Amino acid sequence: MEEEKGAVNPVKEITQPFIDLFHAPRALWVINVSNFLEGLVYFGILTLLVIFLNDYVKLNDVQAGKMVGYLTAGITLAMLFLGGLADRWGVKKALAVALIFMLAGRLLLIEPYVAKSLGGWLSGIGGTISGSGGMYSPLFWITCAGLLLIVIGYGTYQPALYAGVKRYTDENTASMGYAMLYAVMNLGGFIPALLSPPIRQSYGIIGVFEVYALLTLVGLLVVWIMMPKEKKFAPREESKSSESGVALINERSNWLSVNGVIRWLREHPLADGRFTFFIFILIPVQTLFAHNWLTLPPYVDRAYSGIVAQNMEFFVNINPLLIFILTPLVAAITRKADVYKMMIAGTFVMALPTFFLALGPNIFSLFAYIFLMSIGEAMWQPRFLQFVAEIAPEGKTGAYMGIAQFPWFLTKFVTSLYSGWFLTHYCPRNGPQHTETMWLIYGMTAMVTPLFLLIFGSWARKSIRAGEKCSEAAESAADDRAVQDGETEKFVP
Repeated sequence: MEEEKGAVNPVKEITQPFIDLFHAPRALWVINVSNFLEGLVYFGILTLLVIFLNDYVKLNDVQAGKMVGYLTAGITLAMLFLGGLADRWGVKKALAVALIFMLAGRLLLIEPYVAKSLGGWLSGIGGTISGSGGMYSPLFWITCAGLLLIVIGYGTYQPALYAGVKRYTDENTASMGYAMLYAVMNLGGFIPALLSPPIRQSYGIIGVFEVYALLTLVGLLVVWIMMPKEKKFAPREESKSSESGVALINERSNWLSVNGVIRWLREHPLADGRFTFFIFILIPVQTLFAHNWLTLPPYVDRAYSGIVAQNMEFFVNINPLLIFILTPLVAAITRKADVYKMMIAGTFVMALPTFFLALGPNIFSLFAYIFLMSIGEAMWQPRFLQFVAEIAPEGKTGAYMGIAQFPWFLTKFVTSLYSGWFLTHYCPRNGPQHTETMWLIYGMTAMVTPLFLLIFGSWARKSIRAGEKCSEAAESAADDRAVQDGETEKFVP
């Protein structure tokens, strides 16, 4: 009996998480459908945005890179301020409001060109704007307004997704739930590889953006119609006890006092030096994510020719398809693996293949880079997001996700400041190219992350272990409250 009890079925270890996820609540599946559509639209636009800003808004490489950086970094910054809306509004309302903002922003991107095609809608503004361009032109400011609305929307949207996964999963489905969320987003990010090239060749980038705006509307309708109404839980059952009630009142009434500010600073996640090191040391390897839309699309478009350049979106977006396939499998196989060891191995595998591109433009080097980088990403990225979400106190998941994204904000912003310069000097549209040097520098930068994670491992791991213990304690306490208060039905499909 003891041998049977201790025996491990490897097939069951891999398949059981998928079986558990299959029986998850309908709301979780709606979240993933919305996430799939938004991944399609967001990454589809991002792939073409530098080229769109070059060809339509008439910005140079440096200016276009900065604009894309403002968008992507702005989204992460917006999470710091808007991440907690899902905790206050509920997941459904937060997702719907976010999609409304993103729809409005994407319509603004195409409005001048649609206006011109309709014969000067809005008093001929389209005809005037579409013929202008450059920094600070009317077309530039309309584009800025559209990007700003997208920033606000996406800054609310992504934290709401993770808050929804935490709410609609249990201890059996949580690991796979977070992995599937990440994988489904990447599956959506691959679809533009097939959808975008034929539309772009027939109707231009504006035609592609029109399709993406329509899909945003579809995503909004999916959330509003199919997402079940959220149950109103008793406002923090802990407040039934006088002790927790007093603590809640003190927290709300004294947070601006000196003691309140000091307490807030002490309890802030960034007050933990090890946790701060852990999230900020990821910046060097995360620059490769930013280069996926800042550098890789124009690099493939300019350094390659023939079928590769004509189908640039396909080659650039192979990574999301690989992530969709690899992430759930890696999560199932490594769900019991040490988080920190996975971070070291994953970031190393992700950074190393950048040196393949330093060998020069070659389709085999390009495929090797994308494939190996995707394996590394699948090893560490979902585990990091799960770790952050699960150590967050109850009711603060969105806020914690926003805080944890701050280094990602710095990554996208800083990378956008120099990516255009590197393109101009090492991969110009016209003239001699030296792309080998560009990718060699980028590879050396990315390798800083696994190197420092390894060097400071014994010190940093203490924080990770403490976080895992806190997460386990929080889950145990939440389960006890659910049993006492009869809330276990929230996990029932």
